[in-house]
Amino acid sequence: MNIKDKSIAELEQVAQEIRDRIIEVVSVNGGHFSSTLGAVELTLGMHKVFDCNNDPFIFDVSHQCYPHKLITGRWDKFKTVRQFKGLSGFTKPKESAADYFVAGHSSTSISLAVGAAKAAKIEQNGKVPVLMIGDGSMSAGMVYEALNELGDLKFPVVIILNDNEMSIAKPIGAMSKHLSKLLAGKFYQGFRDKVDFIVKNYMPKGTDYIAKKIEESLKLITPGIIFEEMGIDYIGPIDGHNIEEIVETLKLAKNLGKPVIVHAKTVKGKGYSIAEGHFEHWHGVGPFDVETGNFHKKAGAKAATAVFSDALYELAKRDDKVVGVTAAMPSGTGIDKLIKEFPNRFWDVAIAEQHAVTSMAAMAKDGFKPFVTIYSTFLQRGFDQIIHDVCLMNLPVTFCIDRAGIVGADGETHQGQFDISFLRFLPNMTLFAPRDSTTLQYALEFAKDYATPCAVRYPRGAFEELEYAPSKFQKGKAEILKKGKSSIAFIGYGAGVSRAINTEKLCEEENTIVDLRFVKPLDKELLKELSKTTNRWYVFSDSQKQGGVGSALLELISDEDLDVKVTSFEYPDLYVQHGDTKLLEEDLGILPEQLANRIS
Repeated sequence: MNIKDKSIAELEQVAQEIRDRIIEVVSVNGGHFSSTLGAVELTLGMHKVFDCNNDPFIFDVSHQCYPHKLITGRWDKFKTVRQFKGLSGFTKPKESAADYFVAGHSSTSISLAVGAAKAAKIEQNGKVPVLMIGDGSMSAGMVYEALNELGDLKFPVVIILNDNEMSIAKPIGAMSKHLSKLLAGKFYQGFRDKVDFIVKNYMPKGTDYIAKKIEESLKLITPGIIFEEMGIDYIGPIDGHNIEEIVETLKLAKNLGKPVIVHAKTVKGKGYSIAEGHFEHWHGVGPFDVETGNFHKKAGAKAATAVFSDALYELAKRDDKVVGVTAAMPSGTGIDKLIKEFPNRFWDVAIAEQHAVTSMAAMAKDGFKPFVTIYSTFLQRGFDQIIHDVCLMNLPVTFCIDRAGIVGADGETHQGQFDISFLRFLPNMTLFAPRDSTTLQYALEFAKDYATPCAVRYPRGAFEELEYAPSKFQKGKAEILKKGKSSIAFIGYGAGVSRAINTEKLCEEENTIVDLRFVKPLDKELLKELSKTTNRWYVFSDSQKQGGVGSALLELISDEDLDVKVTSFEYPDLYVQHGDTKLLEEDLGILPEQLANRIS
């Protein structure tokens, strides 16, 4: 789509066409919705002023990148967004050269832009990185690490701050808006240069502060003082839905030849009145009816997240030492109702996983029982803090790992495949997993009274209802669910137990089924006894093969010199792509029917 030659009126028409296309497709496929509708005009402004074939276009998290995809040759294929083998819901360079970088986690954009600006400086190629970052992403420390260096380097980077929820600092009416633009205009930039020249060449020593005070007095009444103090020029706030104002401002920012933040006020869900405003449930949606806004909900069993939320709520009611934290995902992790009921004991710390972990380590040190509720994919961001602040101190922090395993349409950046691998080698860490809703409740009861670090994982969606009666957790104890007559044992972990059961039903022989329950520590005695009657173990777990459950069993076999062959049906050495969960499992060859055929 050629944006460069279009008038403002034509761009406004294009904006409407883009919104209509997003509403049409997302209402059928699901996906990120309100954030991407709110970014349409800003994206058009980026493409009008900058060249995505030359200037790096960077989208933080990139859940607001749908307009960018539609502008850059993916209009027809957009109907496949988030579908198996279709377009990704995030930016992806393998999909288009217009996508500079993969992004699915927040607050990486400014660091990427600094790196791109350094490369441009070395190559002297005139490229100007331009990025869009939401105000929520500004809560992460990585942003300020990048701004700190950028303010020192002074390399040209244009940062569009898409402020759709909260103001960084409340502007003081029309005067503030006018002065903010004035500060970035030719008059002010020329004034500042002249001040510097006069100070260096003509002002007597000891009087230069007078000139500087003139400049500072203007800056102090604008909302951009925090950025100006870091060495980043600031423009705004501007209307993020006024294309003419956006284009004018971005041209100004580009021509400054230095780092600039353009603060744009936008409305989430803009153009679809039902979703306009700060409604968390419209951020990421399933299929819905466009006319009514009603979601097409599927009837089914209670989701694991809801089971977790209710169980933790009951523990918190009984024990006032139970506390908890989430990092910007209160409803996603089910901790929202605990924050509402116990506001002095449960917190949302925004996109700050490192801070979340370390703050709970301190609470554990002071005698509380913290539960860190977090998606598997986001727990990666607090990895050093788990090692240094929790495990090294051997503190009783419980990590409640939601979305473990395949999560579906969000794809590579969100699949929960690595948590077992990166937690299992940590000293003092205990890892266990429930197989169904009841054992998830038992898992939390066990964790509440556990005296050292531990982590419990559970899947997105609902557990399968199993015919095997649940039992309480005991440290390091596995459970034999069925004793078979063959030399084969099916060893399941967490949600993998149901896959083991379903696979065994399709086999001709009666095989032993084990719920491992703990991957660290392993139940050595039970497994050693098992090796006396079985010599082929098949491993079922929704996790990465490298460093996973199968690896733990192989280590035991080596240490104890057991005569057993292990075959793991965990995920292979790759990033699992996006798509419907069942289609992904079929592609990986791990559906029960496929596994039964492989075993036979």
